[in-house]
Amino acid sequence: MHDIRFIRENPEAFDAGLKRRGSEPLSLEILNLDRARRAILTEKEMWEAERKRKSAFYGQLRSQGQGLTEEALTFQTEAIEASNKLKEIEPQLEPTDKLLREKLAAIPNLPLADVPQGKDEDDNALVHERGTPPSLAFEAKEHDAIGPALGLDFETGALLAGSRFTFLRGSAARLHRALGAFMLDTLTREHGYEETVVPLLVRDEIMFGTGQLPKFAEDSFQTTDGRWLIPTSEVSLTNTVRERILSEAELPLRFTALSPCFRSEAGAAGRDTRGYIRQHQFEKVEMVSITTPDTSEAEHERMTACAEDILTRLGLAFRRMKLCTGDMGFSAARTYDLEVWLPGQARYREISSCSTCTDFQARRMNARYRPEGEKGTRFVHTLNGSGLAVGRTLVAVIENYQQESGSVAVPEALRPYLGGLDRFEPQPR
Repeated sequence: MHDIRFIRENPEAFDAGLKRRGSEPLSLEILNLDRARRAILTEKEMWEAERKRKSAFYGQLRSQGQGLTEEALTFQTEAIEASNKLKEIEPQLEPTDKLLREKLAAIPNLPLADVPQGKDEDDNALVHERGTPPSLAFEAKEHDAIGPALGLDFETGALLAGSRFTFLRGSAARLHRALGAFMLDTLTREHGYEETVVPLLVRDEIMFGTGQLPKFAEDSFQTTDGRWLIPTSEVSLTNTVRERILSEAELPLRFTALSPCFRSEAGAAGRDTRGYIRQHQFEKVEMVSITTPDTSEAEHERMTACAEDILTRLGLAFRRMKLCTGDMGFSAARTYDLEVWLPGQARYREISSCSTCTDFQARRMNARYRPEGEKGTRFVHTLNGSGLAVGRTLVAVIENYQQESGSVAVPEALRPYLGGLDRFEPQPR
């Protein structure tokens, strides 16, 4: 959510930020609504004061035992007239206020100054590359060719739930479980995140707080009782500070969770229809940080480095991309994508997104903190990132550690989670 005071004081800067995101200028429309709302509010407050003043005069005369004098009757009449005026004005305030809130709620966050200008993923900027893609002595296969012999059961998943659902069994299920546990242990033991288990069903206002509602309702699944299946545990974790005033000493807060995620993929028709890359249901280890404004820049770098550390420990080659203005999510002010090398596809694919949302989500949640030594409060800054998407990491391990025989070597970092196992052998199905 945007600060209406910032728009009043910086309309040109606001429109320039929207233009960078490919949006039309909106300051004039927003400020016209704001002026209309403030005019109604000013008139309402004027008539409230008038009613209070006339009623006080009338009460004072009556308390003095003067009876219903002409002066008292005049004050009484004027108080009634003020009340009638209020009855006319008050119904005008709520729809104007609601319309202004709706307009502000539908406007994306403004990009930070260092975010590259662009329309789509082709305009993203390379920050750095890490690791070396494996040199295979045979033709690399994609995961959907190797995976079925390891327990990636696409047919049963489709039978049970339809397209973009996969049933994991045997080696694939064990690898999936090991990856999730390894990621959680790394983030909690090495990087100071607090492990959590979050609700998977949340209310409207929780989805609104992180920016999924109202604009992106079609991207999520809603239950018959009106709750929403979370598209990521960012939704639950970030909203733990909604409607709260934290002390500066409590910050930063760093949370992590391994949870199922549910997405309709409404905007991804025809993309990655094969394999395990893009699913309606998947698991992801999420990182969320709540910080002060002056530490959020460093926290964004720290969070992204935590996700990179997991890829490094798994021995996977990857690169960091800074997303352009046209490729960022609705709530993000800056996003780094980590893309892992997939030998079967011979290209890098996204495996993590780490974003700083500045105070955009905090305003939607009314999440604040009180700086040390100050009476007033400020909005916190929120950040979120994947550490990592478990299914996509499973794909990366299968493709990068594939053997010509059809087996898959186990990265050393995962062997303690698999009883020392160093290789998954294909099994006939």
